[in-house]
Amino acid sequence: MFEYLDGKISYIDPAYIVVDVNGVGYKVQVANPYRYEQDENTKVFVEQIVRDNEQSLYGFYDLNEKKIFLKLISVSGIGPKSALAILAGQDHSGLIHAIENNDVKFLTKFPKIGKKTAQQIVLDLSGKFTAEGQMILGEAPIPLTNGTDSPELLDGLAALQSLGYSPREIGKIKDTLKEQNLDSADAYLRAGLQLLTK
Repeated sequence: MFEYLDGKISYIDPAYIVVDVNGVGYKVQVANPYRYEQDENTKVFVEQIVRDNEQSLYGFYDLNEKKIFLKLISVSGIGPKSALAILAGQDHSGLIHAIENNDVKFLTKFPKIGKKTAQQIVLDLSGKFTAEGQMILGEAPIPLTNGTDSPELLDGLAALQSLGYSPREIGKIKDTLKEQNLDSADAYLRAGLQLLTK
């Protein structure tokens, strides 16, 4: 129904953004909300997914990211939220390389992707990206703060949890992230994803 939304980013949450288009705010779930800037005018590619009891918009930074998302959700066992978590790393060429080279171990590093699902991803999608010329392309809250953590670090950790990583997994990398003294939630999210998918 929708191809993209062209408007202003009016709100940023660890799990979604709100795009204001002519006074109407659209809640859009995205892989990495902190790639966007508050009050920035931008185009967000979207896919509307309708389930029995909900309608949701999923957003993408560019059209290529949307194409990868659509391929991922075509795989049995991969829902929209799992697909977003896979896309959050932004290493799309690495993802495609893993699929093409049957690298199941790489794929199981993403949250809620077990060996069986990883094998299904390889089985269903191997060859699909190169054929299209795209090769280059319910837990307790995290005990996040001790009073000295920056808002940017906290937002980055909250975004990791919204992608499906457990508080235990995030707790293991928190101190390492804190030592890096980064300047934005986006930077902490990217660094966290690198640590979690090593």
